[in-house]
Amino acid sequence: MLRTGLVIDPRYQEHHAGAGHPERAARIEILLAVLDEFRRPEIERLDPRPATVEEIALVHDRAHIARVDATAKRSFFAFDPDTWVSSRSAATARLATGGLLTLVDAIMAGEVNNGFALVRPPGHHAEFDRALGFCLFNNVAIAARYLREKHRLARVLIFDWDVHHGNGTQHSFAADPTVLYVSFHQYPFYPGTGAVGEVGDGPGEGYTVNLPLPAGSGDQEYRHLFAQVVDPICRQFDPEFVLISAGFDAHLRDPIGSMRLTADSFGWFTRMLLRLAADCAQGRCAAVLEGGYDLEALGRSVLRVLDDMAGTQLAEPLPALGAPPDLLPRVQAVQRRYWELP
Repeated sequence: MLRTGLVIDPRYQEHHAGAGHPERAARIEILLAVLDEFRRPEIERLDPRPATVEEIALVHDRAHIARVDATAKRSFFAFDPDTWVSSRSAATARLATGGLLTLVDAIMAGEVNNGFALVRPPGHHAEFDRALGFCLFNNVAIAARYLREKHRLARVLIFDWDVHHGNGTQHSFAADPTVLYVSFHQYPFYPGTGAVGEVGDGPGEGYTVNLPLPAGSGDQEYRHLFAQVVDPICRQFDPEFVLISAGFDAHLRDPIGSMRLTADSFGWFTRMLLRLAADCAQGRCAAVLEGGYDLEALGRSVLRVLDDMAGTQLAEPLPALGAPPDLLPRVQAVQRRYWELP
């Protein structure tokens, strides 16, 4: 039986980004409420711990960490027009990063097989020396480097299905062939990065795989690209751990993005990635919450992912795909320079 770790804590509501901000405490409130009725014996709750300065510094400049910590003395502070914090935000951000590291450690110890860290603030926009796009510390990038440094893994996959491109994650590993970064995202869109030709630098060239999709793309376009581009590339990379930047703002109900994914597709992605993890990474797979700003869509989508992580859906056949998206040949042409695609 699969055992799935779950990290969630009321303290993740203590970060406040200002009245009317979409990245709000209600995101955790709704998840706590729906999870109270989500009773599965396979789910094991894990208590998060704050990340240390040394752990955050695996990815971030220590001066940036100090700037974030200094906001604990301010009622409100703006890092940029989108990224506001309050006096409890720095502590909450440390707990968010530490929550994912708690999950990663539990998976590596064999205490659980996989899991989901439902944390906030999100992280994939945060750069080496800069908070950006609602994000203070890059949780998933820190976890990838933590797996490399502490657990001595040779290859880590980060798959990002948030509607926005994870600029901070891409830049963290642009020259690093030990971390494969793969991203689905609306394009052109904030933050402006993530073109198909952005493939990494130097020894990391080819280990960044961007799959930019036009506004209005939905289940079939995403699934086709995953099946025909993402899955074969990831299997050639042969990861020892699969990390997921799980944003749900590509859902058709989301007020920020313009994509048309359903909760079923987030479950489909999860099943595909769990199959990859089972074949390559001893089943080791951890997701961390990124975006997702419609509360109903967020709750449904998170439950669908947890169902697939803890359930028997891995044995179910995958549905047939429809017509491929128009951009498929262009994406394949770029990636064939680095990977053996059919």
